Amino acid sequence: MEVTNKKVLVFGSGLSGTGAVGLLTEHGADVVLYDGNENLDKAELAGRIGGSAVQIVLGTFPEELLQTLDLVVLSPGVPTDLPIVRQMFERGIEVIGEVELAYAFGKGDVLAVTGTNGKTTTTSLLGEIMKNYKEEVYVVGNIGNPYTVAAGKMSEHAVAVAEMSSFQLESIVSFRPAVSALLNITPDHLNRHHTMEAYIEAKKNIARNQTEEDWCILNYEDEVTREFGKNVRAQVLYFSSRRKLERGIYLDDGRIIYRNPEEICICHVDELQLPGTHNHENIMAAAAMAAVYGVPVDKIRESVKAFKGVEHRIEFVTEKNGVVYYNDSKGTNPDAAIKGIQAMNRKTVLIGGGYDKDSSYTEWIESFDGKVRKLILLGATKEKIAKDAESCGFHDYVFADTFEEAVLMSAEIAGPGEAVLLSPACASWDMFPNYETRGDKFKEIVNSL
Repeated sequence: MEVTNKKVLVFGSGLSGTGAVGLLTEHGADVVLYDGNENLDKAELAGRIGGSAVQIVLGTFPEELLQTLDLVVLSPGVPTDLPIVRQMFERGIEVIGEVELAYAFGKGDVLAVTGTNGKTTTTSLLGEIMKNYKEEVYVVGNIGNPYTVAAGKMSEHAVAVAEMSSFQLESIVSFRPAVSALLNITPDHLNRHHTMEAYIEAKKNIARNQTEEDWCILNYEDEVTREFGKNVRAQVLYFSSRRKLERGIYLDDGRIIYRNPEEICICHVDELQLPGTHNHENIMAAAAMAAVYGVPVDKIRESVKAFKGVEHRIEFVTEKNGVVYYNDSKGTNPDAAIKGIQAMNRKTVLIGGGYDKDSSYTEWIESFDGKVRKLILLGATKEKIAKDAESCGFHDYVFADTFEEAVLMSAEIAGPGEAVLLSPACASWDMFPNYETRGDKFKEIVNSL
């Protein structure tokens, strides 16, 4: 990609956006940074991008700017159907996502993970496996480390382990991972994609440019991903937590078996530090990705057994007065939150609710299975979840006005031998900038009890 002396607009001033500014200026582009939030501090933004001569535009988009642009780079949080973005397409301006920009300038190989749930755990573990095997490894993408920042540092020997969201994948053009994985598909982000079909298509983009030289790892127990495997040009390897596979990676009597074509035992689940079938699936996906890339099984085994999981995903916080507290702030949709409930082995006081992504909460409530003694609801979705709870015959819920009130209330309600679980089934954006901040606040309040 040639950007020298071209007028490039970076749309969005978050970490991905400022990373894109740095990459573009490094390659000689004339960059404009735009954000629709007019209340941002221009001086602070200029400081974040190194105080360079980059033009910063905030608030209403100036129409005259459209006539000067050669390229637009969208941050993941910018919907492609915004009226101003539609105008860019109609004018024939090239519009790409920050992933496409990073891929164009990055070197080495890319191993990319997507799916509704399990992305961060799988990406983090794969990153640990690769670091145990190669010297130059970058764990990037939706996991919080902008791909655009790492791209400028990569050599031909680098490996980028990338967590890819549907927002990032919907705007790719030539992005082609050597190994991809699509872990699962359940409803999420329908407020952005509008239909389940559009959401699924965005996820499938991860394998769109792969060829017969590449690999795609898919979940055999997910109907969408199983069918998708029939149409992928890359070599497909399935993982399964329910059955033996003639070729693939699967659970068999507590053992994780990799068969491609010879049969090798990776380890027994009792040797793992992550509980739950959903985690075993994440581990199988990461192990399979590493194995097809050529990582020796002993390196995979060593990394898998040492891996302790990721922060904010069914994370043990502390025990106080006989009550154990778990932070599952990363449970940002009903299906992810179901995994949190399934991991509990005692009566639980559950904190849920938050930003509305047009989800239905019926299956989540049905998964309580007698474990949830009380549901504390807060945020924009509390009334909607309460209505779904009533329709499911679950009436043991209360409302909280603030996050702190919800946590303190949970501590009052829970008794010795019980658990308090923050697993909201919703995004955090109505109260917090991200799920990490929400989880950190939960831990702060709990530890101060």
